[in-house]
Amino acid sequence: MRCSMAQINVVSSRHSLQGQMDLSLLFFGRQDCPPGHFWGPGLRDSYILHYVHSGSGTYRIGDKTYTLTAGQGFLIPPGTLVYYRADQTDPWTYSWVGFKGLHAKAFMQRAQLSPEDPVFDAGRGSWLELFYSELESALAEPHGDLLSQSTLYRLIAELIRCSPSAAAKPGPSNTKEAYVGKAIEYMESSYSQRISIADIARFVGLDRTYLSSLFKVRFGVSLQIYLLEYRMNRAVQLLRSSKELTVSDVARSVGYTDPFLFSKMFKKVIGSSPSSCREPADYLEE
Repeated sequence: MRCSMAQINVVSSRHSLQGQMDLSLLFFGRQDCPPGHFWGPGLRDSYILHYVHSGSGTYRIGDKTYTLTAGQGFLIPPGTLVYYRADQTDPWTYSWVGFKGLHAKAFMQRAQLSPEDPVFDAGRGSWLELFYSELESALAEPHGDLLSQSTLYRLIAELIRCSPSAAAKPGPSNTKEAYVGKAIEYMESSYSQRISIADIARFVGLDRTYLSSLFKVRFGVSLQIYLLEYRMNRAVQLLRSSKELTVSDVARSVGYTDPFLFSKMFKKVIGSSPSSCREPADYLEE
C-alpha cells in the first residue's frame, strides 16, 4: 500500500554505477504517511533502509515487533517477510533507500543490522535526516551517478559509526573478518592479472579451502565464485563505459587471455553475451 504523498525515485542503470558489484543504488524516496498506513506482509528482493524523521510506527519481522520513533530506523533484508504500519494518532514520516551488491550484506553486518537485529538508533538531528535531499540533488547533476553513489556510501558509514560496535576496541588482526578483508583488497587490486585462488590464499596466509569457507559463510558463495563474479561485473562496467574497447580488450583487462573462455564465463555469470551489454536496458523497480 502506498499513498499519494510518497516521493519515489528510481535510479536508471543507464546513468548509474549498477555495473559495479560492491554496492548499487536502486531507488530512494520519502513519505508523509497517513494514520495507519501500512505495507506488507511481503518480501523485497533488495536491501531497503528506512529512517524515521518524525512520528512513530511499528515494524514486524519474523516473530519480533518493534516500535520506532524519530531518529530511529529499520532494515528490510532481501527475501525476508516484513510488515510495517504508521501509528494511528502520530503517523511517521520516513525516508528510504534501496540497494544491492556483493558487499551489501557485509556492510550491514558491520553496521550490526540483520534479520535478527534490524533496528538502529541514529539519534535526532543526525546526518541521516539529509540523505534523501542529498540523493535527489545528486541525480540532478551531470555526474549524478557518482555523487549519489558517494551519498549511499556515506549513509552506510553513518550507520556503522552509530552502531553499538563503533566504540568497541578493535579485535586482533588475525580475525576471520580481517582475513576476508585482506583477500578482497588483494582481488580488487589484482583482478586484472592472472591470479588464482591459490595466489589469494597464499597472500592472506591461509589454506585455500579454509579461506573459501570463510567467503561461503560471509557472502554465500565460494572464493572462486566471488572472484569470478567480481571480474565479470567489472567487465560489465568496462563494456558500458568504454565503447572503444573490444571484447578481447575487456577480457584481458579482467584477467582473461582467452576471449572465448571469457565470453563463456561472462554469459554464465551475467546471463547474456558481452556484446549485448553495450546497450543496457533501463532498470525498473516498483
